[in-house]
This record gives sequence, structure tokens and C-alpha cells, in this order.
Amino acid sequence: MNKSTARKPAKPCYEHIGGKLGQLLLEQFVEKGWIAKDNPADRQYYITDKGTEEFTKLGLDLSKIKAE
Repeated sequence: MNKSTARKPAKPCYEHIGGKLGQLLLEQFVEKGWIAKDNPADRQYYITDKGTEEFTKLGLDLSKIKAE
């Protein structure tokens, strides 16, 4: 398979990760309770207290996330 025609597992899309990797990360973060929605119809997720703890353990500086 040619490198330029191979499907990319992750791609930047504006300010997020798109592609299969982005989808898998989202699913795992929800399953682990690191992110959640108040209502299933909501488009946006929030970081839970558990997520704040776990993302911080991974070395992520959550203060860099814009509040919207």
C-alpha cells in the first residue's frame, strides 16, 4: 500500500483528534468515566472528577483547555 493512499488512524481536525484514533479515545474515556455528558443529546462532554485525576496522572495540564 502506498504511504500517501494508506488510511490514517488519526488526523488533526481543527483543535481535536479525528479519525479512528479519536473515536477509540472518546469511547474509552466515556467507558472509564473520565468524560461524560449531562444529557445524551448534548454534543459536548465535560471532564469528570475522575477524569481530572487520571488525565493529571498522565501529565496533561488541563488548565490549557479553553473554557467555553
